[in-house]
Amino acid sequence: MSPLVTAFFDEPTFTYSYIVQDPNSKNCAIIDSVLNFDYPSGRTRTESADKILQFVNNNSLNVEWVLETHVHADHLSAAPYLKEKTGAKLGIGANITVIQDTFGTAFNADTTFVRDGSQFDVLFNEGDTIQIGTLTGVAMHTPGHTPACITYVFEDAVFVGDTLFMPDFGTARCDFPGGDPRTLYQSIKRIFALAPETRLFMCHDYKALGRDVFANETSVQEERAENIHVRDGISEDEFVKMRTERDATLSMPQLILPSVQVNMRAGKMPPAEENDQVYLKVPINLF
Repeated sequence: MSPLVTAFFDEPTFTYSYIVQDPNSKNCAIIDSVLNFDYPSGRTRTESADKILQFVNNNSLNVEWVLETHVHADHLSAAPYLKEKTGAKLGIGANITVIQDTFGTAFNADTTFVRDGSQFDVLFNEGDTIQIGTLTGVAMHTPGHTPACITYVFEDAVFVGDTLFMPDFGTARCDFPGGDPRTLYQSIKRIFALAPETRLFMCHDYKALGRDVFANETSVQEERAENIHVRDGISEDEFVKMRTERDATLSMPQLILPSVQVNMRAGKMPPAEENDQVYLKVPINLF
């Protein structure tokens, strides 16, 4: 069974969101949605999510799941908006609790912020299944970029989050709290053990030098043969050395501070203060 996959690209954050559909029904899931956010003004918009909803409505789809591959550091999630509009369940990896504990402390979250993952409907452990009509998906725990990263395997369609990029761009950074390049290498090798023809769908693309168009789909075979960071023949120690040195040169993602505060809450904003205004924090000299 080969699921139907439709991609939606948010160029300001270089993020791909997906609808994965059961080929035998109108049931589907939405993966890694984007809430548009203008940092200078602090204003949010829903145009990216609305494009997904328009596709859903135009094709009379039934959204059963809104899924997150991890707590994103480069865009805000539109999960609560999509859940409200569709009635879908919201899922993420079970190690979200690790992220909540780390960043709940970092941002000195108020006492109403519980760190047990209960903001989500379902927390997926390794091997848990996700049913979309007659299509069965499997959660694969692939930490390294973050401790909570989950790869969703729906037959021959696999959604890798930030674990991998297109072969000419490489792999995810590992210098966020809880990240680890050795763990990432081992997670990628698990993905590489899937069938060579397996389709891999990226969460981001930044157009590698020399490539003029954005791209979002590759395969296990292509990644194993061509990935500039982790193709076959590159040892774990070589990868760890490369990734550690490269990460030391990278700037923080532009939207990491607002993104993490919102996404650790399942896409919801922090509670309003006594003046009924919502605020996001900027820790000084912390990261």
